[in-house]
Amino acid sequence: MLVPMNTEALDDGTLRRWGVLVVEDDSRARAFFEASVQRSPRLFWLGSAGTVQEALGWLARTTTIPDVLLVDLGMPDGTGLDVIRDAVARFPGCEPLVVSVFGDEENVLASIEAGAVGYIHKDAAPEDIAQTIVEMKAGASPISPMIARRVLAKYRSLQSASIPGPGLAAPEAAFEDSERGLLSAREHEVLTLIARGFSYAEIARLKGLSVHTVQTHIKNLYGKLAVHSKSEAVFEATRLGLLPHPG
Repeated sequence: MLVPMNTEALDDGTLRRWGVLVVEDDSRARAFFEASVQRSPRLFWLGSAGTVQEALGWLARTTTIPDVLLVDLGMPDGTGLDVIRDAVARFPGCEPLVVSVFGDEENVLASIEAGAVGYIHKDAAPEDIAQTIVEMKAGASPISPMIARRVLAKYRSLQSASIPGPGLAAPEAAFEDSERGLLSAREHEVLTLIARGFSYAEIARLKGLSVHTVQTHIKNLYGKLAVHSKSEAVFEATRLGLLPHPG
């Protein structure tokens, strides 16, 4: 039987403590989050997972509904987005809070669409993450200022693109422009290097990224292009005008 933990006050008037599950592959970050949660009288520690599969397994087996999911996106075996989707599908009362090094609008918007209530960049993570969680459970939607600025800029660009005005391109050109905006600048860089035959490790070295980050970009662009391999990605991107035709 699942034990609900998401009411604000108990029958005797005492405040409910919120259960927190952490999904984070960095052991130091997990320890930091656990220490903060354990110090808070309003929270209690449910546990942690270091991989997507471990987190999904925990969610499938638990008998206690998690009130809060504190989750990173870049995991060794996939993306934290899958954990967010599974958590909110199983437990609608669970509120995910992303804490990630990814600050681009694509990951932020994808997290919100998956069900995240807040998004904090790791470089701007508060010393007392527990207080941020408590404020979120009280109705706030915590988001780092740098990320909020990027999301607002993305929203404004989308809004501008949807408003007809003088001097607009022909429908065909507008369609092509929208396709070119399908990928982020970094995803397009990675795709271009894939088309030139570079390996994941070579791309990582050229761009100063980790291989895992390169794999994350590739997974994202595969999803956007609806393909499942490098050759399919290059073909589809060429068809859409994202890459020049060979020759």
